[in-house]
Amino acid sequence: VQLVESGGGLVQPGGSLRLSCAASGFTFSSKYMSWVRQAPGKGLEWVADINSRGEIIYYADSVKGRFTISRDNARNTLYLQMNSVKSEDTALYYCARPKRSRGGSSWLLYDYWGQGTQVTVSS
Repeated sequence: VQLVESGGGLVQPGGSLRLSCAASGFTFSSKYMSWVRQAPGKGLEWVADINSRGEIIYYADSVKGRFTISRDNARNTLYLQMNSVKSEDTALYYCARPKRSRGGSSWLLYDYWGQGTQVTVSS
């Protein structure tokens, strides 16, 4: 199993960024997927979940209305569209595969995750 995130970078407050996660080594289209993040010196924060078909989506209150999780099962790719970003969105962002269905703010809930992509929101 391999999860490879990309798309991070430096963005100004109020700007947008789109993260991608290329998945391989498992049947991507049959699995819930999650985005989680970890800011410097802080614990893991769950961001969003999407079910296998992209029909059921959950967001953390901190990103609801600003971030959009989506997936392309034909391309084995997970996305996170980040709009109206704030300084508090600065973190290392990971895509992760939950052991069961829903994710959460603990690494114990996941069996695989990528190396992360850094998002820095600053003017």
